[in-house]
Amino acid sequence: MAENKPVSVQRPGGAGHGPGGGPGRHGYQKPKDLKGTLAKLMRYLGRYKAALCLVAVLLVVSSACTVGGSYLIKPLINDYILPGDFPGLAKMLAFMGCVYVVGAACSFGYARIMVHVSQNTVAKIRSDLFDRMQSLPLKYFDTHTHGELMSRYTNDIETVSEALNNSFGSLISCTLNFVGTIAMMIVLSPLLTLITFAMLAVMLSVVKVIGGRSRRYFASQQAAIGAVNGYIEEMIEGQKVIKVFNHEEAAKAGFAGLNEDYRQAATRAQAYAGAMMPAMGNLSYINYAITCCVGAMLAISGGSFRLGDLGAFLQYTRQVSQPITQISQQVNTILAAVAGAERVFEVMETEPEVDEGKVRLVRVTEGKDGALQEAGYDTGEWAWKKPDGTLVPLRGDVRFDHVVFGYDPRKTILHDISLYAKPGQKIAFVGSTGAGKTTITSLINRFYEIQSGTITYDGIDVRDIEKDSLRRSLGVVLQDTHLFTGTVADNIRYGRLDATDEEVEAAARLAGADTFIRHLPHGYDTVLSGDGGNLSQGERQLLNIARAACANPPVLILDEATSSIDTRTEKIIEKGMDRLMAGRTVFVIAHRLSTVRNAKAIMVLEQGVIIERGDHDDLIAQKGRYYQLYTGQAELS
Repeated sequence: MAENKPVSVQRPGGAGHGPGGGPGRHGYQKPKDLKGTLAKLMRYLGRYKAALCLVAVLLVVSSACTVGGSYLIKPLINDYILPGDFPGLAKMLAFMGCVYVVGAACSFGYARIMVHVSQNTVAKIRSDLFDRMQSLPLKYFDTHTHGELMSRYTNDIETVSEALNNSFGSLISCTLNFVGTIAMMIVLSPLLTLITFAMLAVMLSVVKVIGGRSRRYFASQQAAIGAVNGYIEEMIEGQKVIKVFNHEEAAKAGFAGLNEDYRQAATRAQAYAGAMMPAMGNLSYINYAITCCVGAMLAISGGSFRLGDLGAFLQYTRQVSQPITQISQQVNTILAAVAGAERVFEVMETEPEVDEGKVRLVRVTEGKDGALQEAGYDTGEWAWKKPDGTLVPLRGDVRFDHVVFGYDPRKTILHDISLYAKPGQKIAFVGSTGAGKTTITSLINRFYEIQSGTITYDGIDVRDIEKDSLRRSLGVVLQDTHLFTGTVADNIRYGRLDATDEEVEAAARLAGADTFIRHLPHGYDTVLSGDGGNLSQGERQLLNIARAACANPPVLILDEATSSIDTRTEKIIEKGMDRLMAGRTVFVIAHRLSTVRNAKAIMVLEQGVIIERGDHDDLIAQKGRYYQLYTGQAELS
């Protein structure tokens, strides 16, 4: 593993808002840049201008039908019921039915359109987020936990999807209904409207008090469930260790404590959330009763306010409180969605990995005059193509010249490193953990940029080579294996996607993996999942080595490649590894000194400095650090 990398701190639930780190489904986190984030969301929605215009029209018609349908109660009573005009009443009822049907159809229409728009928008955001992550430098992933990044795809984008699906349309609809309802109430009776306003002020105060506490408790609930989920995930991954050390009771006790914290937080959150609707409902009934009494007296007094006016006004009284509650709920959802979108855009706006390289890796063939020529087909031969068209054969000559590097510029990890590896040579790095061995090999790949000095590849500064071309020419076998969901053949072919089945099997034989693969249930077609959990660590590493063999690169980096393989298995693949390394420039990092004895040069590192260099015999003769390690007088830490 790379040494001295910056360490990121794992917070409960990733980012501490919801399961996996995003804003909780009902939690609340105020966005830092509300206007800016909304503007970015609007740019995504702007791809559907025609659909959104249609949604706006349908929203207005739907709200007009809802508000206007209630107003029709006034003529229904005053002009048809009280006079006893039954034919006219039937026509009016039919007209009211048509109004409500049109309103319902418009509501259904804008909801369906918004689902289509929102899902396409979220799919685009998710795709853009994934594309940006592929272009981010490795340093970004060193400083952000996997759970924190995964939360962008799950909780954060889910809250955006929920808001786009329901909240935006509902918020506009509720606002239009509320404004229309108030306007019609004023038209019907200014006095009764003042009474309603007084009750609305009380309702808003209740919403503010209960809603504020509810948001805080829901935030606590989401943090608690994040801690519970994180603990469960950790315990599931560590089941083998738990059982080996008889840690079951302690694990249960730890979970019980976290579960109790979640129960208490959820109880408080749900208690306030559950109190909102009953409180609003009771206040609405009180307002309705007061309006009935005052309205009845106005109707009986014989003025212009008649029974039909009272019926319509009472209908509006029942409707007016609903938009307030719904608007409060939708605003919370939208704010949570904006906070989630802000976290997504934060990743999307991170500066991508810079690649100013102009030198490309191209396939070549040798012409009749012996000169290299670029070929458009697989020739098995490669060369570096410079911007002026010059072709430099790919040989694998790697040189470090006074390289200085630190993950943090203020803390130097490698001090004045100079070394060279000629084509076909095997260079080994030996040293304690944190000495800088893996860091050197990471710099060859340009996973990180050096502070000073130069690294050349076939005489070309690696900063002048396109990163894709540079990494295509390198094969890496890491200590930590990673297998993807798919067949064994697919995992080996990951080294070179266009490899044939015969080439895949040849790579497996070269790595010594062919025998155990053929004993699997379906051989090379056996499907692996869970990072190859049904294979032993040694078998997984053999597939990792086979993957590098399939890539067939001129430069090979083996970072503790055999540390997870037992001595017997190591001997089985030793000849295959020798064949794999033949004719290649090889950088080897190993704790087992027996694996580096035949290296052309061995570099002994301590604290980022090469303190000894030479072949095995030279270093033994020096009787320095390497001699102490080899003879057991000292141990690698």
